[in-house]
Amino acid sequence: MPKLKTKSGAKKRFSFTGTGKVRGNQAKKRHGMIKRTPKQIRKLRGTTILADADMKVVKKTFMPYG
Repeated sequence: MPKLKTKSGAKKRFSFTGTGKVRGNQAKKRHGMIKRTPKQIRKLRGTTILADADMKVVKKTFMPYG
């Protein structure tokens, strides 16, 4: 069997924690910030752990050796 390639876009967007979970950027930060409260904006800082369904897709399809 040939080796699978890691998607180069996924390399730049996701990383793995020590326990194997997938870390990604927070959503809802690109535009429309004037509608959000300062508290919402503070909570959206940094990165977050992906949901289980998204984690499965990233691990299986985009980053098979991660």
